Amino acid sequence: MKLQLMKYRTIWLSIAVVFTALSIACLATKGFNLGIDFTGGSLIDVQFEQSVNIGDVRDIMDKQDLGNSSTIQVAGQSGKDAQAGNNIFIRTRDLNDGERTTLMKNLGDKFGQFNVLRIEKVGATVGGELTKNALIACGISLVLILLYISARFEYRFAVSGIITLIYNIIITMGIYSFLDGTVDSNFIAAILTILGFSINDTIVIFDRIRENLKSRKPGESLQDLVDFSINQSLKRSIFTVAIVLFTTVALYLFGGDTTKDLALVMTIGFSFGCITSVFVAPAIWLMFKNEKPATTNQG
Repeated sequence: MKLQLMKYRTIWLSIAVVFTALSIACLATKGFNLGIDFTGGSLIDVQFEQSVNIGDVRDIMDKQDLGNSSTIQVAGQSGKDAQAGNNIFIRTRDLNDGERTTLMKNLGDKFGQFNVLRIEKVGATVGGELTKNALIACGISLVLILLYISARFEYRFAVSGIITLIYNIIITMGIYSFLDGTVDSNFIAAILTILGFSINDTIVIFDRIRENLKSRKPGESLQDLVDFSINQSLKRSIFTVAIVLFTTVALYLFGGDTTKDLALVMTIGFSFGCITSVFVAPAIWLMFKNEKPATTNQG
């Protein structure tokens, strides 16, 4: 069965505008929950007499509403196997004297005797410099994508792809802001990954449109041609994003607390990237071609 998606492209574009407005409103009013990578905080180095589990330490942090803003790791170890040890690093938001005293008491009640090797205030590791570099990287990526698609296809394809990318990023950030997710270095990495992944499906559909334009039948409308191109590549797009989402959802469910936010951002971005590639990008291209939606389709 052939899907006639572009017949309703005005609806898809209207929905995209509404989602964009809601996302911008959420970003403007609610903002982001900045992690300690941006805000700085406290570093606590604790030596226990017995091996303790990171999950148990995080449970204690959660009771003080510090879990979402904290990074906990075993000193000198990294990776999935580093889940327990005697020497624990706790990096959390800046604590006042009362919060620090309560945390020390809770750790002692849970794990017994321990020594505090150091407590120090640390600055933001991301802050202005890395944020600036990330924005520059995004800008360079968009310019290179624009040049590449313009050279391989045409400028209308390029502009449509860039608009779709920006829309996808705004929607992802808006939903993440609404969910009160923590913005840290993982968030920046996820956004850059979404930029690269989302344009892939769009280029595949644009490539089908370009190839079908070469064999366009006399009297065939662009709307029908685009619908035919989408139907040709739709199964591939769905399979590709489904496989990727299996990975990101599994990472969110089973990957541990430190990877949940990364997996959540990528799940949102990849999902909307597939949707916008099918519904929004071709509709924007048709809008630039100034062809009005047809009420009936020709064979």
